[in-house]
Amino acid sequence: MRARSILAALAGVAALGAATTQPPQRLTETGLYAGRGTAVVDARNRPFSPQYPLWTDGAVKSRWIFIPDGTTIDTTDPFRWSFPVGTKLWKEFAFGGKKVETRLVWKTGQDAWLFASYVWNDEQSEAYLAPEEGVPNVAEVAPGRFHSIPARTDCVACHRGGKGESLGFDALQLSDDRDPAAPHAEPLRPGMVTLRSLVDEGRLVPDRREWVEHPPRIEAATPRERAALGYLAANCGACHNSHGPLARLGLVLAHEPGSAVFRSTVDVAGIYAVPGIAPERSRRIAPGAPENSALLHRMKSRRPMSQMPPLGTVVADAEAIELIRGWIADDLPASGAAR
Repeated sequence: MRARSILAALAGVAALGAATTQPPQRLTETGLYAGRGTAVVDARNRPFSPQYPLWTDGAVKSRWIFIPDGTTIDTTDPFRWSFPVGTKLWKEFAFGGKKVETRLVWKTGQDAWLFASYVWNDEQSEAYLAPEEGVPNVAEVAPGRFHSIPARTDCVACHRGGKGESLGFDALQLSDDRDPAAPHAEPLRPGMVTLRSLVDEGRLVPDRREWVEHPPRIEAATPRERAALGYLAANCGACHNSHGPLARLGLVLAHEPGSAVFRSTVDVAGIYAVPGIAPERSRRIAPGAPENSALLHRMKSRRPMSQMPPLGTVVADAEAIELIRGWIADDLPASGAAR
């Protein structure tokens, strides 16, 4: 199980910076809500919505961030923000209108983050700390397929893959120039954090006023290409980037300067070959030939040996598959190979 081996390696590297603080036993003790016995979220915890959401089998998600008063986020590296100690992020997962899980990512020290998952009870009145090894099959998301609470090492593997711990809270994801073609994106609601609100509140250092005047966006030849690259950045870029433990693979799908995505994927032969075709025809992305593209093949797969992403999903993302298929078939032959 190559994918699992890679994740285990990631977790092993990342665990060096693991937090020593223990997570609370109940979600209501983490500071998310305004008080005991209420489901009202504390006003200091701000909602946000990344423009390119991570696919989790159709889960409806809610997200909040707490940034301690009087502190700022260091954006010296625009692609990897440094958060103040005390920052907390929560993400709630619901299936069929029922809350199933809430995750907590908490910066407890200068280089220490705590990762925890909480499992909701049937009464929807409280969520309790999941064991470190996770909880299998807590909610059926398709016939015979179930959502599972991840092991804490799985959380670490994804959140410390080189892109930064706060996945979904960065310049591209919070840009006020939102991609109307992004799969599964939700509209911004009043009060949600965006780049503009962070700049206006003086939360970013350096100031980054230029991100308000020229909001970050993915440069692309077509609207479909913009959405495709954004989807890959959110769903694959946490691991496949030029900074983390998997950089040695030479596969970049994160949003980074230049055309690294194209150079590392388009018409490039990878380690994994698409089954059923001649190996010399298999490419990570084969312009004009989705059937020869390993990236698309692995997106469609939900076999442990080949599925991508390897964690957090048991149902292939049909909308994204069609998006990537169309991009490879119709857009790349004209533009992709020349970059």
